Amino acid sequence: MADGTFAVLMLVLGLADMSVNHCGTSSGCMGKSHEAPRLAFSAGEVLERRAKPASEVYFRYDLGTKIGPFGNAVGASFGENGEVWVGFGQTYKLDFGNSPFYTELHAMPGLYLDNGGFDLGGPLEFRSGVEFGYENRRGWRFAASYDHRSNAGIYNDNPGIETVQLRVSVPFN
Repeated sequence: MADGTFAVLMLVLGLADMSVNHCGTSSGCMGKSHEAPRLAFSAGEVLERRAKPASEVYFRYDLGTKIGPFGNAVGASFGENGEVWVGFGQTYKLDFGNSPFYTELHAMPGLYLDNGGFDLGGPLEFRSGVEFGYENRRGWRFAASYDHRSNAGIYNDNPGIETVQLRVSVPFN
């Protein structure tokens, strides 16, 4: 079971990267940079915890702007039982040297509507996770992802859910 671990890991690694690779440059620690925006599509399963296993599809659009090492993204997911989550947050990508393999962490607060599906305790839900993937020469990414959604204890009930998905991400050049 995950909790906010991925969000904390993203923050710690991103801030360390920022201090080493961004601070002291002409653009500064929080300097803006651009990369190709990308659209990702994921499909997978909510894992059994308190929720029953169910299918979910997830769309994410990476905006193509970075603040220091952090990317910006919007996402929306749709569950088999009517659940909808929509959020905005940050991403942090780690490359493995010159190889095509990477890891990306994300943390995104958002609004959740159970629509008669699984009740996560309230409308404000945080999604954080990790993906492990391969990026081909054209910039297409193929990955496996794992994420956690919960309300971080701001409501009395905080069951949380995890999802495991396969993801394809395409850049817009």
